[in-house]
Amino acid sequence: MRYPSPSRSLPVWTSAIVCLALAASGAALASTTTTNPAHAATVATAQSQSAGQHATTQKPSKRERAMYQRFMQMLRKGPYPPPPTRAQMLAGAYGPYRANNDLLYYHLSLRVDPTTKAVRGNNVIRFRMLKDGKRIQIDLQQPLKIDRIMFDKHTLTYQREDGAVFIEFPRTLHKGKVYAIDFFYSGTPRHHGRFGDFTFGTDPYGHPWIVTACESDGSSTWWPSKDQWRDEPQDGMEISVSIPDGLVDVSNGKFMGTVKQPGGYTQWNWHVHYPINSYDVALNIGNYVHFSDAYGTYYVLPQDLAKAKKHFRQVKGMMAAFTHYFGPYPFAKDGYKLVQVPYLGMEHQSAVAYGNHFDNGYYVPGRGGINWTHTPWSMKFDFIIIHESAHEWFGNAITAADRADMWIHEGFATYMEALYVEYHWGHKAALQYLDGLKPKVRNRRPIIAEHGVDAEPPEDEYFKGALMLNTLRSIINNDARWWKLLHGFYQHFKYQTIDTDQAVAYFNKHSGMNLTPIFDQYLRHARIPTLDLLFGESPGLVMYKWRAGEQDFAMPVRVGQSGHWQIIHPTTKWQWMKTPLTKDQFKVATSLYYINVDKQ
Repeated sequence: MRYPSPSRSLPVWTSAIVCLALAASGAALASTTTTNPAHAATVATAQSQSAGQHATTQKPSKRERAMYQRFMQMLRKGPYPPPPTRAQMLAGAYGPYRANNDLLYYHLSLRVDPTTKAVRGNNVIRFRMLKDGKRIQIDLQQPLKIDRIMFDKHTLTYQREDGAVFIEFPRTLHKGKVYAIDFFYSGTPRHHGRFGDFTFGTDPYGHPWIVTACESDGSSTWWPSKDQWRDEPQDGMEISVSIPDGLVDVSNGKFMGTVKQPGGYTQWNWHVHYPINSYDVALNIGNYVHFSDAYGTYYVLPQDLAKAKKHFRQVKGMMAAFTHYFGPYPFAKDGYKLVQVPYLGMEHQSAVAYGNHFDNGYYVPGRGGINWTHTPWSMKFDFIIIHESAHEWFGNAITAADRADMWIHEGFATYMEALYVEYHWGHKAALQYLDGLKPKVRNRRPIIAEHGVDAEPPEDEYFKGALMLNTLRSIINNDARWWKLLHGFYQHFKYQTIDTDQAVAYFNKHSGMNLTPIFDQYLRHARIPTLDLLFGESPGLVMYKWRAGEQDFAMPVRVGQSGHWQIIHPTTKWQWMKTPLTKDQFKVATSLYYINVDKQ
């Protein structure tokens, strides 16, 4: 997006506040972008401009104040993220005391007290050493307390820094051997972030409603775990949750039954048969009732049971579409669950959190379900059911090894929304849906964030990621090959953690094409490619080339007129073609590609 020039398009006061905003934030921004001379020059220019823009004493209008607030918000978010903190490095780095062991199994057992808003529990962590060592890293964030860590009846010593817990063993643990520790902890987990991490709340009738959602801040906000994305417990996990009688816990995996406990508590037991990412582990505690059909089991509040029975029929169509393109639901032994929660939703493995208020579209408080893409298709389905369930295939069965590569989750899940539309209403409908995503893309930062520092990618990972995949389909230009490529990619990496390089290598190998420059342009550069078209050099002639950040960028594209498209193969060097079409008549199939077009 281009912002108006202060000296030309804005009132003097607005010019001043914009320049003052830049000047005020210049030091902070410059400190984070010392390797970006263009940005430093922008800040310096703004600072010098601001000195001469103070003459007026006119009070700012409401519109100008709003513009200032939006501008400051833009600066705070910034195209240049701040340098990582030490805490982020400790959380994000796959350091030597994570890399020296391989997770095999968890048994998380905890007691949740709604009255004191506290938890007390133990996690059995079983792992295989990959090299000899006497130290490993497990994570647990403040304000939770470590009560003790046990190994072979010995109490272990540890060092704690931010969320990292470095555990010392009294003897060397040997490569290839399997070991287990018991990590006891207690306290009140913090309530933080968009979805709360760990929330002690109540439902509309005053019953306790306690939920977790910790993708952004990590599993260690409420339980001791190897809180990263690369390593998952290959043998799955057990989850045992003790809660007051009369409440229900819904967690991941297959329900294994309840055990009555002293003091008016009941333990709810769940078994996860598959590897699971730690942020996917969930508690949902409330006054739940449930019902089942051939596709899953659904947990909702009693007052919403009738609505849920009607609305959740969409699961059948979701399962049909995603199974068609990628293969069967990946967690059959655990089953599929939708669980009503007081926030919008989250892709908790085999226990998908649902909070879209039984509306189609995308729920916004006070407005209900809105038309998410401003197309005829968004209101035909419940966004949360489709998008969050799509993560069972991409995000849960296939997981990014570092959140910097989270486009593997969100880009594919957003593209799967379009595939759901295509399965039920056809390819033209899917293209309209995808076109509706384009205004949501900012193109201010690359989709891939910095690795190893717990860096969060921009929201473009959703929409731009999906539009890139649609572009790749058009490049392949053979739907039978494209569906085979998608299906094969998923099946090849199912139950694994992967990175972008592995994904690109697979697409290159199995398409028979060098798609690396195309992936890199969309994932590692902020701007999308622009097709430059130059008319008028000679009658009936058009020159063309790509303008892109990748030096070797080359991508076929359809041009001409709809129904009579011609495929050309631009590079970053000028080429030309003959055409009987005028500049206005000459079109580009922009619904099939995510590109800009500049006609001159």
